[in-house]
Amino acid sequence: MKILITYYSLTGNTKKVAEAIYQSLPEPKELKKIVEIKSVDDYDLVFAGFPVHLHSVPYKVENFLRHLPASKKVALFMTHGSIPGTRLSREALEQALVLAGKARILGTFACRGQVSLQAMETLGRSPEHELWTEMAVTSARHPDQNDLEDARAFARWMLSLANQPD
Repeated sequence: MKILITYYSLTGNTKKVAEAIYQSLPEPKELKKIVEIKSVDDYDLVFAGFPVHLHSVPYKVENFLRHLPASKKVALFMTHGSIPGTRLSREALEQALVLAGKARILGTFACRGQVSLQAMETLGRSPEHELWTEMAVTSARHPDQNDLEDARAFARWMLSLANQPD
């Protein structure tokens, strides 16, 4: 089974999770930035990761997800600054699932990631982002070793699902 782990990352959080996933999977596998991917046709399983930007999927990732082939086995992962389980932490993942609607989504993984100071300052000035700003402060030490171990376990689980007969 040929595996692709691809990601979009600005601050390095999503890259750390992608690397943890990569480390836990057998060969043949490749780790590439989403912007480097021209086609996923040669892969049996695709892990696609992204950070949440303004409660949504970044445009470069939207484009990638929209063009996933029908029935391609895909596992999605994301990093975010919100408290897990809140509406703010789910919105982008729900959007990603819609965008990748043609693909066969095997599962999803989300963990917190440290938010850049620039984003905190910019969004902290607007009243509608006040709650998010308070949550984001507590994400400063993420992804941590527990998050990365959870990502590795997620990768192994997705591989086992991908290996099951259709």
